[in-house]
Amino acid sequence: MTSILQKPRAGHVHLLGIGGAAMAPVAGMLAERGFHVTGSDVNVYPPASTLLRSLGISWNEGYREENLKPAPDLAVIGNAISRGNPELERILDDKIPYCSMPQLLEDYFLPGRTSIVVAGTHGKTTTTAMLAWIFHTAGRRPDFLIGGVAPNFGDRSYGLGGGEEFIVEGDEYDTAFFDKAPKFLHYHPDELILTSLEYDHADIYPDLASIALQFRRLVNLVPRRGRILIWGESPGLREAVAKAFCPIESFGLTPDCDWCAGDILWHDEATEFRVAYRGREVARIRIPVAGRHNVLDALAAVALAYGRGVECEAIERALATFESVRRRMEIKGEANGILVVEDFAHHPTAIRLTLEAARTRWPGRKIWAAVEPRSNTMRRRIFQDALPEALSLADAVLFGAVNRAQLLEEKDRLSPEAIAESLRARGCSAKAFESADAIADHIVANACHGDLVLIMSNGSFDGLTGKLLEKLSARAGARA
Repeated sequence: MTSILQKPRAGHVHLLGIGGAAMAPVAGMLAERGFHVTGSDVNVYPPASTLLRSLGISWNEGYREENLKPAPDLAVIGNAISRGNPELERILDDKIPYCSMPQLLEDYFLPGRTSIVVAGTHGKTTTTAMLAWIFHTAGRRPDFLIGGVAPNFGDRSYGLGGGEEFIVEGDEYDTAFFDKAPKFLHYHPDELILTSLEYDHADIYPDLASIALQFRRLVNLVPRRGRILIWGESPGLREAVAKAFCPIESFGLTPDCDWCAGDILWHDEATEFRVAYRGREVARIRIPVAGRHNVLDALAAVALAYGRGVECEAIERALATFESVRRRMEIKGEANGILVVEDFAHHPTAIRLTLEAARTRWPGRKIWAAVEPRSNTMRRRIFQDALPEALSLADAVLFGAVNRAQLLEEKDRLSPEAIAESLRARGCSAKAFESADAIADHIVANACHGDLVLIMSNGSFDGLTGKLLEKLSARAGARA
């Protein structure tokens, strides 16, 4: 691998799993560096398909040995690829050089850059996007890789500005079939933001303690000259950084944090707040997004950028023009007077914070919350007791079927009907459905002008958003 990647503008790189949230932008990064890029995947859909087509990168639908002809100089193996994949088996048989996506970043894109890593259970994508936009606005020309689509960068999730900093979202999920350590351990942070620490990824971590161990390992990589910023209201994060060798700064909404956001006010479609560092006002921030979680994300970005010498004026200007990340309370359309919004939330904490933000942004609207149990953790019973409390902030809850339910035993599988029953006991209208079409039909038949439908999933939800808007529009046309 090393000999290939030392060539600045040469080589053929083939990506297995090219449609992944990080793999597609990495394909673009390789193409911009002059590599011939090919790849394979199944069911590639937007935004990955849109990005790849815009870059002129073609891919094979499905995995076949002939996709490796001619043999690439290097294969990048996505973390969803397992033994038995025909392309992977051919790569191993023929000894084609291979690596993981994080290893590719580690060996080729990160050397010579100041590595700024954003990690945590929640908020890392938005915080990474905010940081990239701040450094770009300040003229610092950052390299960056975000785990979501950033409208500020023309719906790109990466950039190769060539400046000093590489800003990267640090994922705690495992790296590849041959490397079960978290991705973020490959990024060797010079500066690190830790946004939160909760239990997730039940398919690879048995408990919260096993995730906390990985965060401590990440902290142990930060050099003495570096800096770590943590959400100061998290006891778990305070414990995770207890043995760090570098300076630690905390951020939060309480005055005992080093960086504190105060006087938070939502008006005129924006959130405004003051930022104080150890009691001294540093900046006044205005962000065109709602929610306490977005205030914390922006506060972390302010603290890191300010510590790296970015002028307050540039920070304030950047955040005032920040366009959030796709599928974070993203308005998808309005039909028949009913507003349809998408969000990536798929964890009880994220669901609760998203509903709180929706109440702030659209006060007075009836909120229909449509939830798909799709992630490897949400599909399991792990959060069966926590979900009703989080979802009770909605007026009506529509629970979709468990994705890939047949792969889980009934005793381990989340029960949408049990959650709906618990919500009804709390006085919240709730129902479980077998399909996205059934959910759409129910909303069309029962929602009223002025209502808000909030669709929450980390996947496509079987196209629920498009189906719903189409059916609502058809109903409006029929009544016209």
